[in-house]
Amino acid sequence: MHVSPQLTPPPAPSDEELRAVGPRIRMMMPQLTGLEARVVDLVLGSRDFTELTPLQQVATACDVSEAMVVKVAKKLGYGGYRDFRASLAAYNRLPIVELHQEISPGDDTPTMMQKVFRTSIQALEETLAILEPAAIDEAAELFHGARNRDFYGLGGSAQIARDAAHKFLRIGVRTSVQDDAHMMAMSASLLGPDDVVAAFSHSGETDAVIDAVKIARGAGAKIVVITNHARSTLGALGDITLCSTAQGSPLTGENSAARIAQLNILDVIFVAVAQRNMAAAEANLEKTIRSVASKRKARANDLTRSADRRRR
Repeated sequence: MHVSPQLTPPPAPSDEELRAVGPRIRMMMPQLTGLEARVVDLVLGSRDFTELTPLQQVATACDVSEAMVVKVAKKLGYGGYRDFRASLAAYNRLPIVELHQEISPGDDTPTMMQKVFRTSIQALEETLAILEPAAIDEAAELFHGARNRDFYGLGGSAQIARDAAHKFLRIGVRTSVQDDAHMMAMSASLLGPDDVVAAFSHSGETDAVIDAVKIARGAGAKIVVITNHARSTLGALGDITLCSTAQGSPLTGENSAARIAQLNILDVIFVAVAQRNMAAAEANLEKTIRSVASKRKARANDLTRSADRRRR
């Protein structure tokens, strides 16, 4: 008698893998057409989307064909609608998905505060889920060993670049922040194979940053991109592309929560760089703290206690 072999079911995805489902889909949204994005918006925003939701129901709700829904699923990397449905339904059951809620004009202040903070918490949790430790280590190696480190960004992204530059300077790692199209281009033209660029752009489509990065790549510099959209024009230019992920509201947009996530990405890289030579980092940190201690009231005792703790 022939006995069929027992098939081992595939392991269930971990919570971390499930947390990455929504972020990875949102990062691909810029690559979708208007009709395709309508399908994704509906299923991502529907809390009653489950493993039993029929294909026809989604197509009707989006006013598209069933073939269009299947096409969207495949464009997002799934084998078909069933795989897409199972993955997204599991993601929608996660408690973290409930953190984000749209801000309404009638929200009182406590409610509004909860919504703003929870959206940022969700951005941090989901950004952590998609960050690759190997990419963080590679970026840290580039920053640690580079001859020159150029940071490029405009508007809100320039503020993130300045915050990162401030942290690195505290441990003796010098960087140059450029937030003007001409200055970016000129600085990029002087780089070489021993240099690294950190390019900041929420959308990944900021022309001035893209143009400067192309010049820097042509000169042989390595490129680290920090963006909210991995498949953007800028994201495709990175030797390493690190992505935040954030949902927003019509009032705050994505940028507000994404900025918090991107600041944390840079904090992680900062610590990883410091760890590569902790003795030098601590010595430089003490020097830079002392250099500004006289500018602050009642800082002498705090400085002494801080130095003592680091020596222990």
